[in-house]
Amino acid sequence: MQEHRSPLVGRHGEVEAVAEALRATGAAARTVLVSGAAGTGKTAVLEQARWAAVQEGGRVLRLRWEAAEGPPGTASLVNAVCAVLAKIPDGRLPARVAKVRRMRARTTDPGGEVALLSALAEVLADAAQYVPFALILDNVRQMPARTASALGLLLRAFRPVGVPVVLAGRPMNPGHVTGAQLLASADRVLELQPLSPDAVGALIVRRLGRPVEPELLTEVSHALGPLAGSPGAVLSVLASLEECGALLELDGQVCLTVPEGGLRLRADVAELGRYGWPDGPPDADTVATAVALARLAERGALWLDALHLAKSPDGLLDAVGRRVDGLVGDRVVTVDPDGRAAFAVPALAAALRSLPDPGGARPAYGTVTRTLADRLGAAVPDAGRPWPFGNVTATAPPPDETPTNRPAAPGGIAPDRSPWAAEEGSVAGSPAPYGDGTPGALRESVALSLRHPDHIGVLALGEPMLACLDGPTGSQRPHELHRPHGSYGSYGSYGSHSEGQGVLVGVARAWALSALHEHRSPHSDDADPRYRAAIGRMPAAVGLAALGGAYGIGPVTPMTFRPGPAGDRVPDTGRESGSGPVPSPAEVRLLAAAVGGGGEFERARRGLPQHALGEAALDRLRNAAAYGDLAGALHAVLGERYVGAGESTAVRYHALVGDYLTGQWDSALSRARRIEARGRSDGAAGVGQLARALAAEIQLMRGEYGRAREWLELIPESVGHPLVARVRLGVRYWSGQAEEALAEAWRDVRRARESGLLAGVDRVLLRILSVTAQDSPEAARETLGHLEALHEEAASPMTHEAVLVGRGMVHGDADSALAAYRLVRQRVDLPLSVDCCQCLTDVGDDPSRWLAEATRTVHALGMGRPVRSLLGAAAARRNVSLPRRRTASEGLSERDVRLIGMVSDGSTNRQIAARLACSEKTVEQRLSRLFQRTGRRSRVELAAAWLDGSLARQGLVPDAGPGGDGHGGD
Repeated sequence: MQEHRSPLVGRHGEVEAVAEALRATGAAARTVLVSGAAGTGKTAVLEQARWAAVQEGGRVLRLRWEAAEGPPGTASLVNAVCAVLAKIPDGRLPARVAKVRRMRARTTDPGGEVALLSALAEVLADAAQYVPFALILDNVRQMPARTASALGLLLRAFRPVGVPVVLAGRPMNPGHVTGAQLLASADRVLELQPLSPDAVGALIVRRLGRPVEPELLTEVSHALGPLAGSPGAVLSVLASLEECGALLELDGQVCLTVPEGGLRLRADVAELGRYGWPDGPPDADTVATAVALARLAERGALWLDALHLAKSPDGLLDAVGRRVDGLVGDRVVTVDPDGRAAFAVPALAAALRSLPDPGGARPAYGTVTRTLADRLGAAVPDAGRPWPFGNVTATAPPPDETPTNRPAAPGGIAPDRSPWAAEEGSVAGSPAPYGDGTPGALRESVALSLRHPDHIGVLALGEPMLACLDGPTGSQRPHELHRPHGSYGSYGSYGSHSEGQGVLVGVARAWALSALHEHRSPHSDDADPRYRAAIGRMPAAVGLAALGGAYGIGPVTPMTFRPGPAGDRVPDTGRESGSGPVPSPAEVRLLAAAVGGGGEFERARRGLPQHALGEAALDRLRNAAAYGDLAGALHAVLGERYVGAGESTAVRYHALVGDYLTGQWDSALSRARRIEARGRSDGAAGVGQLARALAAEIQLMRGEYGRAREWLELIPESVGHPLVARVRLGVRYWSGQAEEALAEAWRDVRRARESGLLAGVDRVLLRILSVTAQDSPEAARETLGHLEALHEEAASPMTHEAVLVGRGMVHGDADSALAAYRLVRQRVDLPLSVDCCQCLTDVGDDPSRWLAEATRTVHALGMGRPVRSLLGAAAARRNVSLPRRRTASEGLSERDVRLIGMVSDGSTNRQIAARLACSEKTVEQRLSRLFQRTGRRSRVELAAAWLDGSLARQGLVPDAGPGGDGHGGD
């Protein structure tokens, strides 16, 4: 029998089982019940199995119980069966129908309905003798109880011989009439389990038709929660993403451009009812309550007991409370042990929030929230839990209702959850611009956000900060805004303006630091000029804000430094120290000096307390500065004070730099794509120009010129950071524009040095040297002179390495090249180690050794033509052969290709082992070898490469993977 390859991802075994049941004849015919939650693919499995059986000559008929005429029960079932008999072309229809009519006429007699069902079974069995056929029934959970009872009796007691029957529906409740009857009639119950994570990944890849970022898979899984294995729910999320244009293709992979938590199911009430309410569709009041609850939950923590602590004269709260309890009972809303309520499926909550206002729900919840605020105060009694006061406005009372006064923290800042502070303030319309406790509330919110760390939350405090600066504390002469401050209070009043001023300066500095973490500069052209003006009024914050230009964040601006407050000075030393995650002015000066000359760097170092930083930390700082790695530089300077966790753009870029240097280039590209997608979302994160540059550099080194240009074209021409200059030179030079590329590179070098950006210039000069060393010795010597002059000025570890490599290239100094190689290996910089090995191939005593090591690294990093051509030229000059490496395609057999196809279908190792007649351990071993040969790291990546044709383009398989949008459906 020919094996049917189902296009349904992860459902091959189930389709085969149902198809086998439909093909059965005679005494082998059985009744199978296919059961699964909404979206698991019951209908799709049924249809694919029917198609497979029909392809092999079988006849499968649908018993349309839902369209049959007559009252529910035996009458409608008889009509449905007669409609099926009419499709049996054996000429015996009149006799069968006549028999059924005779028995129907006797239904008034005792046992008449039983006799009628017996006659139905006989005519079905008679028809199957002449023309074998099978019956399928879908959505049987919705079948009326009397019809289900009649069908169950027909299948259980009278069993039409030779007629296979397959039923499909949601899980049956044995205590319900429909469930009890149909479960009892089934010979086998086939449960559709949730798809495995690998199968979900294959489904997403197949649906989008392109490989996807792993983070997209993670976000979809997180947004769906318990529905993560439901193919229908997965496809619903993908459809909503496509509808709102939230998918971005970078490097041939699909990325998300929605903020975290922004994924939702399609905003269709019927569809939401199927996925959110497993026991049946909700009524309008329940949906309205769920919508209001979802909107309240977005504004802050929801405590279920809050609804039960308040009463309303009209009984509104009681009714709402009962509906909320129903949502908990339906498992739409979950409650943790502390009483905090949340939606079990975040994507459902997001979809509910996007629905149009349900009539009556918003006024109802406006009443609820105002009642709680009026009667319970800012916190629920005996719980000490703050109520999200912004919810009152979020529920928008109708125009004819007058909102009651509500308690609020000073200045409209939510004390319990700072990331929402500005949002709640803006929701309130016009927060009080100033109150005695406002600076303290801001300061506490900033401290809370930085501890997590939540830089987006700090940025959300920008509007309240501006309001405070326009109030009594901020409305004074600019030079007074850096006076010493006293101890910070906690929502209390301040005894003098100077205390509040000191707090505002601290808030502004924290805000500037968070802006840099999200690659936002107040000096950028697209920045709100109000923030630039506000920062300019506080000299203590000006230097921190200007630090961005030195690290590739915004334009390069002059940096000014003022002494910090007296309270921040170390006694008897005159040197400033810092506390907390925000660097002091002296530390900011050191961070800025790290990108410049050695003399300024040494002076900045002496501005810190003695022994504050060791030589290792200073080297890490200089190395981080060379790549514009702000998070790495801050960690080197602040040490344990720096909270380097979180998801800020700077932290992501720091990880990208680490992956680039250690040769984890696939991971580095993935991080670059996530940074780019995050910068294009609706959140507060900015774009990462240096992340784009490193992504372009990796693609350039891999010989992917088109993709390198795509990344490079995203960077404005005005960005002149040395990392950008280096990749511009490479892309243009290897694209055939050698003279123009070199001329532009020299202009970029001059521009960087004039602006004080010395860190990273050595990499530009090394690239100039590498492309001119053989063809123009005079130009190479001139470039080496510039490199040595740069080292004299910058005196950094990386300029020292570059000079040693340069001397090896120009003067044939093997000792310098070897010393550079050892330093580079110690620092862990695999891309530069290839340059060192190439140089040692040219000038070393054992060229074969260095050529072999370079080849191994080139192969591991996937480097392409630019680097391979340079190594080939070096090998030719030393008259040695390039080491031959086994290609990935050698050893791939038809069996391997078949295995890849089964992986792309979402089959598990157990299913693959059964179909290949081998053990699961053998499947695991073969998959491991396939990962190595294809350069893929997981089943999802392997399936993506098969489905989008990447393996075929690489010559690894003879043809691209099968197309189609196979999925589990509903």
